[in-house]
Amino acid sequence: MKKSRHNPLTSLTSLALAIIMVAALATGCTQPAGAAASDSAITVTDMADREINLDAPASKIIALTASDCEILYAIGAGNTLVGRGEYCDFPAEVSAIPSVQSGSETNIEQIIALKPQVVIMNTMSQTIEQETALENAGIKVVVNDAKDIAGVYTSIEIIGAITGKNKEAANVVSQMKTAFAGISEKSTGKGEKTVYFEVSPLEYGLWTAGSGTFMNELADMLGLTNVFADVTGWAEVSQEQVIERDPDYIVTITMYSGEGTNPVDEIIGRDGWQDMKAVKNKAILNADSNEISRPGPRLADALDALYSFVYESKTADTEKTAN
Repeated sequence: MKKSRHNPLTSLTSLALAIIMVAALATGCTQPAGAAASDSAITVTDMADREINLDAPASKIIALTASDCEILYAIGAGNTLVGRGEYCDFPAEVSAIPSVQSGSETNIEQIIALKPQVVIMNTMSQTIEQETALENAGIKVVVNDAKDIAGVYTSIEIIGAITGKNKEAANVVSQMKTAFAGISEKSTGKGEKTVYFEVSPLEYGLWTAGSGTFMNELADMLGLTNVFADVTGWAEVSQEQVIERDPDYIVTITMYSGEGTNPVDEIIGRDGWQDMKAVKNKAILNADSNEISRPGPRLADALDALYSFVYESKTADTEKTAN
């Protein structure tokens, strides 16, 4: 039987092909599912524990809540907005973006007409039915639901992920943490002074912020004790409860249009409130409602304003002299 001659070139070619095949298999094994055609695919879990998959960073977004609009601008993704909820008003340039009805009167047809890739909504203001209707129209829905500062960080990170602005989002979170830490470090209180947050005025029924809210966390950072820290979340309270707990400071977020009695004077003039420490010392702050009530980056500004009120105002100087 005639032996075939050994061909070194053939062997080398076979070896090279084998190496290429192994490399190809290895590459296929490590490639993310659903990202065969692009490395820009995104998978993120929102705050309703829903997995959102995008082929690429979203470039057409509608944000229905004011805080999410603010986050988009803070991370440099304001140019992705093609629509906004009617209460989105910061920064000023957002007013140029078409508005849609949001909250209890959310208009699905308006949203669909703007052809967004993604709609960011909040579970407090929106419904599952609205979410389903949008998804049936081929629109991705991202749910944000920040109830505390940790939740704000998560919201920022989620929005950073869906817009491809992960680095920018991380920077915003880092800046917030640095600002909070700096103010907390120079706050000398040890919890001996108390504060009452009034998130709804007497006219509409008193509501306050309890534990598990970012307002409660801001109080902690300032070395203050929230007089309603024993209440969880946002809660309705009575005048009698506020008077009995006799806070050293009152922070109201009632918005003032410039007409009628301003919120501070309204509190001072309430029957039965005159003997409270905060009222006698006029230690009442009408805080910027949007800064302190929206779960977004401007909470750091709200804390700075609260610090100035507690530690640097004339009220603070008067208390130091009295003590």
